[in-house]
Amino acid sequence: MGIRRVFSSLLHYMLPRKRPGEGEAVNVSDSESVKRQRVVSSTDNSTNQAKNTSDSAGNSNCSEPTVTDMAFDNGTSRDIDEDLHSRQLAVYGRETMRRLFASNVLVSGMQGLGVEIAKNLILAGVKSVTLHDEGSVELWDMSSNFVFTEKDLGNNRALASVQKLQELNNAVTVLTLTTKLTTEKLSDFQAVVFTDINLDSAIEFNDYCHNHQPPIAFIKTEVRGLFGSAFCDFGPAFTVVDVDGEEPHTGIIASISNDSPALVACVDDERLEFQDGDLVVFSEVRGMTELNDGKPRKVKNARPYSFTLEEDTTNYGAYERGGIVTQVKEPKVLNFKPLKEALKDTGDFLLSDFSKFDRPPLLHLAFQALDKFVCEMGRYPVAGIEGDAQKLISITSTINESQGDGKLDDINPKLLRHFAFGARAVLNPMAAMFGGIVGQEVMKACSGKFHPLFQFFYFDSVESLPTEPIDPSDFQPLNSRYDAQISVFGSKLQKKLEDAKTFVVGSGALGCEFLKNLALMGVSCGSSGKLTITDDDVIEKSNLSRQFLFRDWNIGQPKSTVAASAALAINPQLHIEALQNRVGSETENVFHDPFWENLSVVINALDNVNARLYVDQRCLYFQKPLLESGTLGAKCNTQMVIPHLTENYGASRDPPEKQAPMCTVHSFPHNIDHCLTWARSEFEGLLEKTPAEVNAYLSNPAEYASAMRNAGDAQARDNLERVIECLDRERCESFQDCILWARLKFEDYFANRVNQLAFTFPEDAATSTGAPFWSAPKRFPRPLQFSTSDPSHLHFIMAGSILRAETFGIPIPDWVKNPKKLSEAVDQVIVPDFQPRNDAKIVTDEKATSLATASVDDAAVINDLIVKLEQCCQALPPNFRMKPIQFEKDDDTNYHMDLIAALANMRARNYSIPEVDKLKAKFIAGRIIPAIATSTAMATGLVCLELYKVIDGSHKVEDYRNTFANLALPLFSIAEPVAPKVVKHQNMSWTMWDRWIIKNNPTLRELLKWLSDKGLNAYSISFGSCLLYNSMFPRHKDRMDKKIADLVRDVAKVELPPYRNHVDVVVACEDEEDNDVDIPQISIYFR
Repeated sequence: MGIRRVFSSLLHYMLPRKRPGEGEAVNVSDSESVKRQRVVSSTDNSTNQAKNTSDSAGNSNCSEPTVTDMAFDNGTSRDIDEDLHSRQLAVYGRETMRRLFASNVLVSGMQGLGVEIAKNLILAGVKSVTLHDEGSVELWDMSSNFVFTEKDLGNNRALASVQKLQELNNAVTVLTLTTKLTTEKLSDFQAVVFTDINLDSAIEFNDYCHNHQPPIAFIKTEVRGLFGSAFCDFGPAFTVVDVDGEEPHTGIIASISNDSPALVACVDDERLEFQDGDLVVFSEVRGMTELNDGKPRKVKNARPYSFTLEEDTTNYGAYERGGIVTQVKEPKVLNFKPLKEALKDTGDFLLSDFSKFDRPPLLHLAFQALDKFVCEMGRYPVAGIEGDAQKLISITSTINESQGDGKLDDINPKLLRHFAFGARAVLNPMAAMFGGIVGQEVMKACSGKFHPLFQFFYFDSVESLPTEPIDPSDFQPLNSRYDAQISVFGSKLQKKLEDAKTFVVGSGALGCEFLKNLALMGVSCGSSGKLTITDDDVIEKSNLSRQFLFRDWNIGQPKSTVAASAALAINPQLHIEALQNRVGSETENVFHDPFWENLSVVINALDNVNARLYVDQRCLYFQKPLLESGTLGAKCNTQMVIPHLTENYGASRDPPEKQAPMCTVHSFPHNIDHCLTWARSEFEGLLEKTPAEVNAYLSNPAEYASAMRNAGDAQARDNLERVIECLDRERCESFQDCILWARLKFEDYFANRVNQLAFTFPEDAATSTGAPFWSAPKRFPRPLQFSTSDPSHLHFIMAGSILRAETFGIPIPDWVKNPKKLSEAVDQVIVPDFQPRNDAKIVTDEKATSLATASVDDAAVINDLIVKLEQCCQALPPNFRMKPIQFEKDDDTNYHMDLIAALANMRARNYSIPEVDKLKAKFIAGRIIPAIATSTAMATGLVCLELYKVIDGSHKVEDYRNTFANLALPLFSIAEPVAPKVVKHQNMSWTMWDRWIIKNNPTLRELLKWLSDKGLNAYSISFGSCLLYNSMFPRHKDRMDKKIADLVRDVAKVELPPYRNHVDVVVACEDEEDNDVDIPQISIYFR
């Protein structure tokens, strides 16, 4: 299919539709317009929906609160669109989001860097963003600005940007300013960012911002070719509310000594994360109650499971048991210097690459020299013009000579030459990277969340340049959209980029950023190039706050198709094919050998480890470069996987997450995570698994009964008991039955089970060794007394009864959301008395993996249960089926999270564990990965800087860079990748990248001979999990003259599809001294 036909077939996904109450972009000529009310159509709509809900609930007064309002009344439910911002809320929290929503920001300079910063701020949801630029769109800008098209050439940059940026978030007012800026116009903003300003003007504006009351956060940033800088001044006394964004660390106390200083020991459930000097508070301590006064105390001698206090506890009460110690996070005040002063007294530079520790002072001079060059010449240095480079070097030398004691020994003319040649160019990867960094700094300035950059940051990626010298004529512009990039890398590398065969796996947040970057760079835009993107997911509302190629009218459409059409809109020359296939062993007929063999590079944009490992193995097998990246909140990492130069992604793994023992989750929780894990398990058991078991039985009773008999174990018995309970004693025929069910569940979960636990293990119970049973980390539970006057109790009943009714197909009455009417219905329920049993079995073994206990007569019990089940079914209506409910965290109208939060919080209340709101419950139970646009943008920018090296194809391992960054601190750790492990044998050596290929369909005997000639004795050959040959099995000698491919068909019983022309076998070998030798995988070609 031709590229034009592809574009036509995809275009309908991107057709804009006017949304109700849509905010419009506004051009303002004076600053007072910035103060106009923020356009918040979503809030208006949600208010109307709330009103309609109240009306339909039968309330005469539409302001009467619903059960949900009463249960989760935190006063913030309507000011933040939690469906849209859920991943961002997981990073910032509500208070920070509210501060962002009240912030007005100016971004001056709408070239590539400015538009990237504005994009990230608009996605984050600040109150307003004003775009300032007095210049016009040039062809030169097309290399880095994703909102410009050729139709915009000659138009004002700010005006050309505003419409597409407004589409990113209608809750943000996007304004433009096209006239000359004055200091007075800055007073309406909380933060101002300048991306293209001379030093004298920057000092003037900065002085005004620094001295303004309150101070206005000032950021000056620029990218020049492969070099970038940022400077922050947030005022003379800026308060950082939360320096790192991490949850306060806690520990469960095991003992406290009566000493000076006192030694505090904690349980070895989890390592303590305290550091010397941290402040902590104590709570729930029994015996030594003097520590429960809420006073912060300083930690000393912090160890993994203990620390000491600077306090004399000799005369305190003796510690008995219990207690929680919690870190206190204190605000930090930073004293920023204005730019004029900081230029001379820089303080410590923020380092990113420790192999370039001497680079920031030099770049500090180089950027000042460039400003002076432009002031004198009225233009930037021209790429390839040696005289311009020498003039810049001379200016830098002059500035250096004036530094006195701070003079640098070496100003590195070679580096300054590269700086001069690329000075006019704004490269997209650099703009993306700095757009993420600076966007985050603006949000720090507006909210006080995270530690600001203090105060200068310089970065370069000069290693991205081609390894061979570039002829000056190669820098000449070609009157193309890539001229800025050509001025840095030359036209030869540009041609290689355009002809690249690229595979992008995933089109979520990372994928959208990558597609934008690749389109602007011209990757796969030539006649021989092709970009394939695949993603099997569809667009959801929660994607829109980060996955910026999508709009709200795209919800429900395939991600890859919409992203591909958006990338084509950025650069119509892009040759792109969008697929909706998951990449895995089941799609090797789509992503077959010729597909992989034809690729130039693979870029992962995935969100799970298993998929990453599969793609890694494919790249390892076909020896293709893999560019890997990932984000977690404000953190991001990149890893370059380069054939024969670096180790692969799967060569090192993170340790698996520690799982809480089953008995802890079910009977002895001691934190809210345990309660939420239990709540989700109960939700899935009650509303998904049991209804599914019911339907499995009703669909084929004989087959189901046979399967249960054949299993004959405790799990089968448990399944049958749950099915019978669901269809007999707990079957619901009316909504009142559902309320009865929910009320009895409340009593069972939060009263009866707790009473049974306390009966079996009283508060003064002891273990077999005589130690207290209820010692840390165990918490002794207390039963709950149900009350309709408790909104959280009533909320549990409402959510539980609604979802129970859904599984039985029972209509849900509107009055269930009315607290008064629901209370009346609940009051009709008669709750039977509970008597604890002496024979109750409660699992306490932390190694147990199941709560079902096996019995010698399981088989007989199963037969009886099957008979009883058959009798139950006779009372069911014809064709009766249940409706299993699959947990969906991102729909706040489905009551799934309402029930899970209610379950978890009632259980937490049993055990005196702090409760959480529904949003926090969603993060934990829904396993939501915190995500923000800034770290995503930074990660993709860093990866695309590496892509230049990959496509050039001649870089060494020391030229590549892996990165870990945390924008919250901020911290950058950039280092060269790890080389692959080398295995040596005789005069040969190989790494994980090597694969031995044997053609002409050899026999087993020929394969063994081929290895023997290399001094290797093969004693085992396998295909997958099937053993084709083992030297210890005499019968295997009969296979010696069979072809390997035939053995795979006959022994492994594998059909070899037509697209497969080889099989891969794993061979275990010994050398002549009987030492095992790890050899590469062997590919046997049979076609």
